[in-house]
Amino acid sequence: MDDASGPQAKFRAMEEGTAEDWAAIAGAFGPFAAALPDRVLTHLRLLDGDYGGFPIDRLQHSLQTATRAHRDGRDEEYVVMALLHDIGDTLGSYNHPDIAAAILAPFLSEENHWIVAKHGIFQGYYFFHHLGLDRDMREQFRDHKYFAACQEFCEKYDQAAFDPDYASEPLDFFEPMLRRVMAAPKRSIYAEALE
Repeated sequence: MDDASGPQAKFRAMEEGTAEDWAAIAGAFGPFAAALPDRVLTHLRLLDGDYGGFPIDRLQHSLQTATRAHRDGRDEEYVVMALLHDIGDTLGSYNHPDIAAAILAPFLSEENHWIVAKHGIFQGYYFFHHLGLDRDMREQFRDHKYFAACQEFCEKYDQAAFDPDYASEPLDFFEPMLRRVMAAPKRSIYAEALE
């Protein structure tokens, strides 16, 4: 069965799949995966105008965080992690770091992935006590090898990125970086299978 997008698998349950079916699926994966940066950028733009009570909207916070990291000389992977660290806010209101970490997992080093996955707890140092929570919740990770790196990300870039007067770079400045980082997965069972 062919349609406008090319051959399709013929099975009704995966246990019926053939090598031909999976070749069709693998053939469709490449173009779909190549469009991932477009989907991520579209989703990131959903943060535009979403203030959630903050002094700037969530997109501006993301741009400001990434701009601060870029101007501090961080590499592209780190800057993209900074740009996307809160992308989970729209669908993961109660666990946004987990969403960002899942999206970025194939493209980040172990250290940068740990930072994005744990930044919510580390960021809590700056405000949890105002909500009746333990601001030192991050201390549970004190002995982790990436504790200092996550602490630094929050201190230098994330918690400081709510300044309405800060001149951030626009999203199109970061787009080529995002495309380069997301074009080269570091780890994924699917990427390995398609090499």
